[in-house]
Amino acid sequence: MEIAVLAFPGTNGDRDVLRALELVGLTGRIVWHKEYKAGVYDAVIVAGGFSYGDRLRAGAIAARTKAAEELREDAERGTPILGICNGFQILVEAGVLPGALLPNDPPRFVSRDVLVRVVDVKTPFTLLYEEGETIRLPVAHGEGRYVYEERPRAVVKYVEDINGSMDLIAGISSGNVVGMMPHPERAVDRHVSSGDGARVWLSLKLWLRT
Repeated sequence: MEIAVLAFPGTNGDRDVLRALELVGLTGRIVWHKEYKAGVYDAVIVAGGFSYGDRLRAGAIAARTKAAEELREDAERGTPILGICNGFQILVEAGVLPGALLPNDPPRFVSRDVLVRVVDVKTPFTLLYEEGETIRLPVAHGEGRYVYEERPRAVVKYVEDINGSMDLIAGISSGNVVGMMPHPERAVDRHVSSGDGARVWLSLKLWLRT
């Protein structure tokens, strides 16, 4: 099994994701957006960062590349896809996930550990959590306020309001595709973090093997 860690100009979380995958025994490969093709990988992680410098809107330019078309095809195939922070923004801008991500309210860049509640344990990335479980994950974003017209399938919710997101939503799913603003790849090793993000990657490992 091989997992694509998709990177664009300005992506900075790709190596953190690669290390998280390796720590749980999964094989990842950083794939430059121009080289990414649908139907090749067992799963895809759209890593965080500031793709194209967040010009226009966070994720807006990346969502209009050929890679975004390939992502939509993989999503339709049922491939497990996880977008983290800017990756979540890209998936939303590309129409792979519903809603929109707007500047934080109040306007500020939020960078700290936060508590989130896992509300959906039936996705490829949350199988090993308990429904209603509270975990600690880091966030780092200026445009993380999630809004919607039709209520989405929430996966994780903030315990407290940190950015003005509707219903405290921190992450959503369409089934095989998950997007979240918190960074589970930065919370794998308990020596330097909460370790609460490890089960995201262990869940993916279980999903792929079963």
